[in-house]
Amino acid sequence: MHKRIAAAITVALLTPFHTHPAPTTQPAIPPGYKLVWADEFDTPGRPNPDNWNYERGFVRNRELQWYQPQNAFVKDGLLVIEARRESKPNPNFVENHRDWRRNRPAAQYTSASLKTRDKHSWTYGIFEMRAKIIAKPGLWPAYWTIGEGPQGWPHCGEIDIMEYYRGHILANVAWGSENRYPPIWDSTRTPMAHFNDPHWDQKYHVWRMEWTPDHIKLYLDGELLNTTLLKDTVNRDTQARNPFRNPHHIILNLAIGGDNGGDPSNTPFPSQYLIDYVRVYQNPKHTAPTTQPR
Repeated sequence: MHKRIAAAITVALLTPFHTHPAPTTQPAIPPGYKLVWADEFDTPGRPNPDNWNYERGFVRNRELQWYQPQNAFVKDGLLVIEARRESKPNPNFVENHRDWRRNRPAAQYTSASLKTRDKHSWTYGIFEMRAKIIAKPGLWPAYWTIGEGPQGWPHCGEIDIMEYYRGHILANVAWGSENRYPPIWDSTRTPMAHFNDPHWDQKYHVWRMEWTPDHIKLYLDGELLNTTLLKDTVNRDTQARNPFRNPHHIILNLAIGGDNGGDPSNTPFPSQYLIDYVRVYQNPKHTAPTTQPR
């Protein structure tokens, strides 16, 4: 283990977690699991460069925002991902280009997307985030993982531990079909009315994934939202690999509009996705295989 990572884990284990904001009661981490990585966002300023890289520009899903690092910062013990309504010229603009990333002269929104790719990745474990999201039209916050390796999406695998858009909380798992696209989805959509709380998005909540060699279970505040069995997640192409037996890295982002996010035109900006912590626990008994079982 890298010395700096080991030191960070030691500090996380020995230092009490900050109490801002008020804690949310959660089930205990099961016996046998140990904290292997965490970002508690306790140092003001830029997010820890040992943990995070950034996506830049127009990236996916015909979303409206331009991703840029300056929209992510740490303040008061929180990672703030801030979406802003502001014009950003597109340096890659080409009039009438077929690619949507290039045929827009400018973005009318900016935001940030952070990822642990090329920094940290894990196979199996309990992944947990405590955060507050804003449930308004056009906002699309997410906490998710993507598989690593040579296979492109969706055959690399995707786990949406949390997505919000259009009045629903989503908990999704995706893997590859027979063709390059589309993916195979195992998804749930929970309407905001389910929580019976008109102030739900003014509070902090805990999203947790339990990923073992047998299953992926996705929870919100201790409530199980989705279960996917790994015996069912083999890609249906000729290679027939299971992308959930490979390392995945974490992505935290706040998207605007696009294919799923809805219309943000009447939503107040700036809008902040506030993250208290992200933690990964692993059980030494759950070791990644050296070959790809089905």
